[in-house]
Amino acid sequence: MDRLETHFLVSEVGLTVSLVFSLVLVATTRWHGRFTLDATRGVQKFHSAPTPRIGGLAIMLGLFVACALSSDAQQALFAPLLLAALPAFLFGMAEDLTRRVSISARLLATMASGVLCWALTDVHIIETGIGPLDGALAWLPLSVLFTAFAVGGVANAVNIIDGFNGLASGTVIIGLVALGFIADGCGDAELARLCFLICAVTAGFFLVNFPFGKLFLGDGGAYLLGFLLSWLSVMLVYRNPDVSPWAPLLACAYPVFETVFTIARRLWCRRHPGQPDSCHLHSLVKIAITGRYFRALSASLRNACVSPFSWAIAAVPAVLAVRFAGNSAALLPATLASFALYLGFYWYVAHAARARRRRAMRSQARVAAVLPALVPEPEPVQS
Repeated sequence: MDRLETHFLVSEVGLTVSLVFSLVLVATTRWHGRFTLDATRGVQKFHSAPTPRIGGLAIMLGLFVACALSSDAQQALFAPLLLAALPAFLFGMAEDLTRRVSISARLLATMASGVLCWALTDVHIIETGIGPLDGALAWLPLSVLFTAFAVGGVANAVNIIDGFNGLASGTVIIGLVALGFIADGCGDAELARLCFLICAVTAGFFLVNFPFGKLFLGDGGAYLLGFLLSWLSVMLVYRNPDVSPWAPLLACAYPVFETVFTIARRLWCRRHPGQPDSCHLHSLVKIAITGRYFRALSASLRNACVSPFSWAIAAVPAVLAVRFAGNSAALLPATLASFALYLGFYWYVAHAARARRRRAMRSQARVAAVLPALVPEPEPVQS
């Protein structure tokens, strides 16, 4: 059996393990539900039934099995990555089970995963395409710190977009496919196969999560996938100097755009950047588009209908990243154009959501005005 056939077999096994364990978690909810069920109330909650939020366990198990079955060359890349991912994953799982882990603690855990991965692999960001910053990154401690911050930022960005069935996992799959195609185009077959292998394992969970939302990714799964996506981006540029640093940024663009814009929006409104709200792009799509045009569908299917709109926003920069992977002169305007697309779509759904809310308020006011005329006043009671 040649290496390509072995890779496909390992990918199939990883997908199967992730899928089967996801189904087991759903089937055994009555045993662990008191610890794992997600609440249905909150500004960022759109599901109607309590659902287990520990899908990250299934993905992690699938990844460990796939790593154990991989070739020696693949394990040399894969094993340090999984080991380094543990702090981010475990702190996310702790939040899933206790709801008591702060945002700052989870951010520090993902940054710790980045530092650990550097210690295990000696990989770090050495080039950004920004001259003064690249000069500063020649100092190793600053380069390691910058790498950890970037990795932690992307991992938290994936967690931010985790709000609807298939949204976060589908977006990560799009980013991993883009990174895999870029690596393959550079002749880095091992890194390309690792990207596609992680895609396959993630797909096992995805099939249970989308479209019916029987199992959620949770913070553990979101931080795990975000860390893997971000570190593979760092590895791609480190191992292939011909790849522009802007290419992996575009491959991960949608969660990065969402995070940057969310922070700016909350600061503009004089709110804490970490305070949750329902003004994310995916939340507005739910109100303005799926809530209006897909009302005949069940609640879970309306939830799932949000994701394809966000996937489209994620796919455009990912395709541009693959097309212009080594051309920084083209990737910079491509990044600006992709962000403009995001902002334009955000403005459209925000405007539509406000209009829909105003129509709903006017309708409620008319009902309130007519209701007294329809209900007769009670007759006076005679003594």
